[in-house]
Amino acid sequence: MGPAPVPESVARQAELLKQNGNTFFKKDRLGAAIDAYTEAIALCPNVAVYWTNRALCYKKRNEWRKVEDDCRKALQLDINSVKAHYMLGLALLDRQEFAEGIKQLEKSLELGRGAHPASYMVEEIWQELSKAKYSDWERASTKRLDVLKKLEEACQNALRSYHCVDASDEAGLLEQISELKVVFRKAALVDIPWEVPDHLCCKITLDIYRDPVITPSGITYERAVLLEHLHKVGKFDPVTREALEPSQLVPNLAIKEAVQAFLSEHGWAYKMR
Repeated sequence: MGPAPVPESVARQAELLKQNGNTFFKKDRLGAAIDAYTEAIALCPNVAVYWTNRALCYKKRNEWRKVEDDCRKALQLDINSVKAHYMLGLALLDRQEFAEGIKQLEKSLELGRGAHPASYMVEEIWQELSKAKYSDWERASTKRLDVLKKLEEACQNALRSYHCVDASDEAGLLEQISELKVVFRKAALVDIPWEVPDHLCCKITLDIYRDPVITPSGITYERAVLLEHLHKVGKFDPVTREALEPSQLVPNLAIKEAVQAFLSEHGWAYKMR
């Protein structure tokens, strides 16, 4: 059985309180904004946006536990809330629940791209997700390199112990240690940054693709950047100058999969340029 319907007069009052909260928030009066949203929630607790608006206030105060609580409630009411997934992801990252935090950010990015691919929030979500993914790679990379270093030292010590039996074979020991260093250098290459391949980078931003689309002319661009070009500059392909409408853009799934595969192996590429 669903919640009892809210009288129209109560709903109007709650909406007015939300608008007051928005005004307070814009003036950075966070305490007053929180009070207004809390009153709106008391009147209409089943409106997800009241919870996410209050969560945004708590986010600005770095009160992450409250952010998490409000976002979880919002998601119970609207599982497709971009803001709720986004702020929940940030709250989880703050308490070092990295895997779940990244998962929530990825969900918010997916939903945001579907609704408003060129919005400022999609860019903000991507930047936070990139930082989280890079930090995740950095932690794993440090751990891997530390393990490799200890293993290399153990192997060198084992070689020296073996050659102690025959101290005359100093040249053989040095050669084997040299070969061992080559092996471990190659093993460490996966964590050494290098240039991202050109075919994985947008021709306009020169950065790695996030949401690649292909035009009728066969050229791939970053969706948000191309949409901005079509809106502000003109409805034509930036390279070929052929007429182009937003409806003609098609997701380049092959490039998207290639980018995802590259990033999964080379997390350093999440580092913003």
